[in-house]
Amino acid sequence: MDKITELSEVVENFLKRESSAGIILMAATALALIIANSPLDVYYDQLISLPVIVAAGDFRIDKPLLLWINDGLMAVFFFHVGLELKRELCEGELSNPRNLILPASGAIGGMVFPALIYVAINWGNPTAMSGWAIPAATDIAFALGIMALLGSRVPASLKVFLVTLAIIDDIGAIVIIALFYTDNITEVALMIAAACFAILWLMNRRRVVDLPGYIIVGVVLWVALLKSGVHATLAGVLLAAFIPMRNPTDPLDSPVIRLEHELNSAVSFAILPIFALANAGISFSNISPEGIFHPVTWGIFLGLVVGKQVGVFLCCWLVVKMRLAALPEDLNFRHLYGCAILCGVGFTMSLFIGGLAFEQTGVNSIFDERVGILAGSGLSALLGYAVLYWVGQQQLRK
Repeated sequence: MDKITELSEVVENFLKRESSAGIILMAATALALIIANSPLDVYYDQLISLPVIVAAGDFRIDKPLLLWINDGLMAVFFFHVGLELKRELCEGELSNPRNLILPASGAIGGMVFPALIYVAINWGNPTAMSGWAIPAATDIAFALGIMALLGSRVPASLKVFLVTLAIIDDIGAIVIIALFYTDNITEVALMIAAACFAILWLMNRRRVVDLPGYIIVGVVLWVALLKSGVHATLAGVLLAAFIPMRNPTDPLDSPVIRLEHELNSAVSFAILPIFALANAGISFSNISPEGIFHPVTWGIFLGLVVGKQVGVFLCCWLVVKMRLAALPEDLNFRHLYGCAILCGVGFTMSLFIGGLAFEQTGVNSIFDERVGILAGSGLSALLGYAVLYWVGQQQLRK
């Protein structure tokens, strides 16, 4: 019994660490790669391809397990992101426009430069050009997990900068998905989604704080968007926008903050690792030299490793030099450069966008965009950690 209690305490202490989410995400990725390159790969493919059907009368949703994870669980992830965005915009760092200039500049540069590198390498290939947004993403959980491993070597203000930048980056990813990764529109389903949108707006205007009511309408909205051709994960962001920030009868109670905290563990320790486990399984036996040196692979790899650090650092450097923004007192440009490299960890968001661009269309038989994502994210993680560790050591010696 004592051993069980001791083990429980060890697990509890681990889960409380800032780096625990990133470590679990890395472990899920490693497990997916091991399974995909072992005799179990047949069962792995069968599992993620398993048909999961929900039907009632003539209504039917028939998708493989992989798409339930990517369309369903990731909708919850985007709901959590939406709650975080609302909190930051209403009461957090994003509520003060002056605090936005530096991270917003970095986020914009960190989306534009990787996309430009990818486009330059894949120009003239319409199929390959579908993946232009893949290296524009930053995985906040992975990047923060790596930064947390550095402990006191990293100033607290750098973590705030990274979180703010990643949130703005997520806004960009949401806009990109909405504008560029939608299928043929089904008008009836879109009308139902519009009706749900109107109901959520009315509930918010009337200051309804009944969270189960919001969730029920949100589920209907998710199904409607799934059937409409607009990507269903956007339902999560739309739903989060209408959750009330404060309870009118109890100003100390925040439904947004309460829901965000309740979902933290589920998103960090279940949804993202499950997504990684389902999407990161690359069989190395299927990788050919042609695939490794394919322009798509290199566009993603160079976009993450080179484009991210150049875009984030250059844009931040410019706004500081132009005196449009200032670095926090405990930061210098070396800290900023290490963080810019770390922003090249695209991982889950890049995998998600890659799935929208290629995997569900069946055109990636020659290349596997996941090779570029994993290689680029992995190298960015190692380089970013090394630079920030070195900068921290220099600071400690002073």
